[in-house]
Amino acid sequence: MTVQELIARECERQQTTIQLIPSENFTSPEVMAAVGSCLMNKYSEGYSGRRYYEGNEIIDEIETLAIERAKKLFKVPYANVQPYSGSPANAAIEMALLQPGDTMLGLRLSSGGHLTHGHPKVTFGGTFFNTVQFGLNADARIDLDEVRRLAQEHKPKLIIIGNTAYPFELHFEEFAKIADEVGAWLVADISHVAGLVVAGEHPDPVPYAHVVMTTTHKTLRGPRGAMIMVTQKGLDRDPDLGNKIDKAVFPGMQGGPHNNTTAGIAVALEQAATPEFAQYAKQIRLNAKSLAAGLQKNGLKLVGGGTETHLMILDLSAWGGGTQLAYAMAQAGLYANKNTVPNEPYSPFYPSGVRMGTPAVTSRGMQEKEMQQIADWIAEIEKLTRQFALPSDKADKDGRREVIKVAKQWARQEPRLQEIRREVIEFCIRVRG
Repeated sequence: MTVQELIARECERQQTTIQLIPSENFTSPEVMAAVGSCLMNKYSEGYSGRRYYEGNEIIDEIETLAIERAKKLFKVPYANVQPYSGSPANAAIEMALLQPGDTMLGLRLSSGGHLTHGHPKVTFGGTFFNTVQFGLNADARIDLDEVRRLAQEHKPKLIIIGNTAYPFELHFEEFAKIADEVGAWLVADISHVAGLVVAGEHPDPVPYAHVVMTTTHKTLRGPRGAMIMVTQKGLDRDPDLGNKIDKAVFPGMQGGPHNNTTAGIAVALEQAATPEFAQYAKQIRLNAKSLAAGLQKNGLKLVGGGTETHLMILDLSAWGGGTQLAYAMAQAGLYANKNTVPNEPYSPFYPSGVRMGTPAVTSRGMQEKEMQQIADWIAEIEKLTRQFALPSDKADKDGRREVIKVAKQWARQEPRLQEIRREVIEFCIRVRG
């Protein structure tokens, strides 16, 4: 089978299934055209006007255009559009602002944070810095009292606030107060909510953070890349901060930029400045609320009781069903991902949650009515799958593996899942028109 044939199969899969993974989206044809252009042929190590290779005059114009659009859209004085993705972008920020052994404070992975927010030992930040992690309160919201206590106790040099599986708004103003109290840099990682931020559908970190990082492929609906932005507050603290970020990105963390991605980012930023995009971002939240309400109407439990953004976490801790349900949903053509829940009672490898969101389905034109149908399918699949509960004994690893094995075998053969798969295909054809 050729690569072209495999790509065609993947396109067909995307068009005939329902994408609920919150970090996935559908880019515009214009973005895809830029990413698939001749720009990928050029090597451009360095920055505009300061390249290590000749022939970059046009590339310089493209990168400068992307930077100016980022600055205008996010209302910041500085932007770097070269990071390959969010994780190396966060690593570059840490490299620019910290020395090995310095302390950083971030949201715990199991509470909805990201690996790059200081997850101990196995990550760049957790390896080279002293990382302290905060969690959630009884309502599954970030415990600001704990954040303040840990900040005052450990005096971090950097506090990073962002999310990957936290379904509520991020209160940047409160974090800024804590960071200012202890003299810490405040970094806002808005990778998941950047599209909502620019559309006014989520609080804006720019007045409060020193540095803002975002990926460009989630709610921003661009190519797979990232941007680092320095706010006026950041430059007021250190006028050389932009230069430090530049050096940390190149040569600190990476070599030449992906020029085709830079062009795709420039296109996406132009599109994100339109009224149509603002309406799209508004619909993302409307769809998320509708999907959450539909799931709850069917008796399913959500972490924290709902969502304030584009994502939500199904809480299946009563039977440890994250892996089983996500797999069964995929067999029926509904794609989400397994995820831990706060105070996970089972295992990060076989977690109790399923994370889902609405950016991709909203890009396909789906609205509240479609969210109700999707919720009904998920609820039905959950009832079918509940028979495969994990052993409650955490030490019973063999028992857990056996349950997962049997559940997957069942899902591949279950007639009702195959029937839902056919319904999903018909549903996608109707939505596509």
